[in-house]
Amino acid sequence: MAHVVEEMKRNSSRWVKTLSPKYDRFAWQSGYAAISVSQSVVEKTRQYVMNQTEHHKKVSFRDEYISFLKLYNIEYDEKYVFSD
Repeated sequence: MAHVVEEMKRNSSRWVKTLSPKYDRFAWQSGYAAISVSQSVVEKTRQYVMNQTEHHKKVSFRDEYISFLKLYNIEYDEKYVFSD
């Protein structure tokens, strides 16, 4: 997974920088997470992605991300969540 993400970030950064000089300093954050979904919730997940703008007016992405970590009992140190 790490190699796939590394390649995706590298290639998409190159592409974004070709769009306009204003993106010359574009860079991805250093961290990432990979989360899979079962086939039974693909449509629900697709709808979630399509409605993120509205959804995140009510719940911040950071708060939602932490709730997922807690829900699935994933250990984390809050001082490292969304920091570089």
